[in-house]
Amino acid sequence: MTTLSICGVLRTGVVLIGLLALAAGSGCKTAPVPPPPPPVVTAPVVAATPPVPPELTSLLAHLAADSGMKFVPIPAGTFLMGSPADEADHAEDEGPQTRVTLTQDFFLGATDVTQGQYEALLGTNPSDFKKAGPNAPVENISWDMAMAFCQKLTDRERAVGRLPASYTFTLPTEAQWEYACRAGTTDAYAGDPAEMAWYGDNSGGTTHPVASKLPNAWGLYDMTGNVYQWCLDWYGKYPGGNVTDWTGPAIGKAHVLRGGSWYYTEAYCRSAYRDYDPGFVGNYFGFRVALVAISP
Repeated sequence: MTTLSICGVLRTGVVLIGLLALAAGSGCKTAPVPPPPPPVVTAPVVAATPPVPPELTSLLAHLAADSGMKFVPIPAGTFLMGSPADEADHAEDEGPQTRVTLTQDFFLGATDVTQGQYEALLGTNPSDFKKAGPNAPVENISWDMAMAFCQKLTDRERAVGRLPASYTFTLPTEAQWEYACRAGTTDAYAGDPAEMAWYGDNSGGTTHPVASKLPNAWGLYDMTGNVYQWCLDWYGKYPGGNVTDWTGPAIGKAHVLRGGSWYYTEAYCRSAYRDYDPGFVGNYFGFRVALVAISP
């Protein structure tokens, strides 16, 4: 049997379909090899901590001095939302992992809203754990109650001229919440849960004053544990792929809860863990406030 050679040795007996084109008078040329696709970036892409806009300086200083409400500037950036299928305690609704780019800086409360802060603004305290003190997170909060607090705070600060018309107080979107919770981390937890969170194994069956555990890398306390935190979004599936300023579905049956609580196990303190509730209010539901620019 004959062995053919066309710009190299072909194996005996193999019929070559679609021979490489011959270059006139100079032998073989192979087709150009396309460049490899760009690698998928899974690490966060985070800008430097943004400066406080001058128009917000007096507002943030007043809130910190008057009620102890401190806000942390969160830079725009890109992160991988959700968890991989091989992460311990992964749940189906934490995927598909989605690369989310947040295009706007925003501010997030350094802590959950406390019982004292809630009562000072709205004149009532719905919490079960009043014995935990005014610096414990307010609980027994529905999504509507959390949004009413944000609206009241917006109205009050606008009325006295401290809050520009281009900003509002609201709940963080789910993407904003997870991005802030992770604070540049990509593991299941943003740090050691025992050092950063109050959960079922260490809470003693109650809430605790905010900021009594370590903060995450961006200076946010109790992002996991103590009380669940309401997000702005309706609960829904992640889109997968690459998205910008993602929010949940336009309509839904339940809003998103994040962060776990004093009642549940450590696994609920994972950065990707998500929950929702269509109407039940419990003594492990609280919230924190975001300060965001209003889209034109």
